[in-house]
Amino acid sequence: MTPGPVTTSTLRRPRPPAGPDGTRLLLGWYETGGPAGLAEHLDRYGPAPSAAAPETLIDAVLRAGLTGRGGGGFPTGRKLAAVAERRGPAVVVANGMESEPAGRKDATLLHLAPHLVLDGAVLAAVATGAATVHLCLARTRGEQVRRLVRAVGERRRAGVDPVPVEVHTLPHHFVSSEETALVNWLNGGAARPRATPPRPFEKGVARRPTLVDNVETLAHLALIARYGPEWFREQGGPEAPGTALTALTGSVRRPGVYELPADSSVSTALDAAGGPAGRLGAVLVGGFFGSWLPAPPHGADPGRLAGVVAALPEEACGLAETAAVLAYLGAQSARQCGPCRFGLPSVAEDFAELAWGRAGAPVLERLNHRLGLLPGRGACRHPDGAARLAVSALRVFGDHVARHLSHGPCAFAHAPLTLPVPAARPPAEDAWR
Repeated sequence: MTPGPVTTSTLRRPRPPAGPDGTRLLLGWYETGGPAGLAEHLDRYGPAPSAAAPETLIDAVLRAGLTGRGGGGFPTGRKLAAVAERRGPAVVVANGMESEPAGRKDATLLHLAPHLVLDGAVLAAVATGAATVHLCLARTRGEQVRRLVRAVGERRRAGVDPVPVEVHTLPHHFVSSEETALVNWLNGGAARPRATPPRPFEKGVARRPTLVDNVETLAHLALIARYGPEWFREQGGPEAPGTALTALTGSVRRPGVYELPADSSVSTALDAAGGPAGRLGAVLVGGFFGSWLPAPPHGADPGRLAGVVAALPEEACGLAETAAVLAYLGAQSARQCGPCRFGLPSVAEDFAELAWGRAGAPVLERLNHRLGLLPGRGACRHPDGAARLAVSALRVFGDHVARHLSHGPCAFAHAPLTLPVPAARPPAEDAWR
């Protein structure tokens, strides 16, 4: 498809319907209380402006300042441009895997507004000259897969998409949502990350330039294409424009997925969920690859919004929570390099001894040494994320560390966990395909 030259003024520009507190992606939920089918979606937003020239769409996304909503935060317009500038037909991969156990923002979006995601994926394909869109979902979420297959079928029968969308179901392991793992699986390999370079935008699926974007990112792209970059920047701030979805979990009064201005603080996010359900000990921002932050005192701003914000009650043991997460991450590694095969399990064992054993000062010295060796040495970023979590725990729970070293496990070390940590079982070798 080769659209004719147009300008940004040809993008559809009616004012979008207004949702509560600037809601955009979740607008339909507030209007109807349920998911949107294709007819309702088109009635609300109109058709996606897929006839716009590629350079027009890319320029709009660049000026909007949209960044990736999957955790990386890379400028989406630059990713689009990098793929569009390569030679040969491109490929678009919509990443709906969401392997983060503490998060469900993408699952919520795919349930309530699947056609916004599919609009954005097809628009990205038009902008990059891609002939195919691959939507990657976790095969463990059978109902989600069935809903998305129905949505793609609706669009095919209605003839709304100039580029076909294929739905794929992948193994659901923690590292299988990494972009090179998706590419590797689509190329016939295991859903394990691969070493880079080349990056997917250089040589990805079938060795073609490949754009891999999170489904929330693509839904925002669909709205920018309709209403323009200036509208997008009406929410958020100069450095973090637009809105973002965040899963609020743990010790909050109304756990759930919330859409907030992208420059919101963690305190604002907690308030959106009704505030803490009691006194807090700490807040985990960014999920299992994120960082622990001190609990916000009244009026304080402990950090910026992320896709997951988990509130830890004051009586919980942050060391035990972290030890459980590290054991899970160690079991979920791809086992392709030394840091994942040996370093991460060793760190998890040290942290378990600190949380539940009778550790003395040597274990802390050994743990700090090993944590210094993990970042930047793996075949992927899995060891880096685990190390970041562990280092932040040692810092934020410093008083707990001292008490555990001196007196052994605290009274809450064996209490039920606040974080939703799955069992630490390594995937079978044949479960990666």
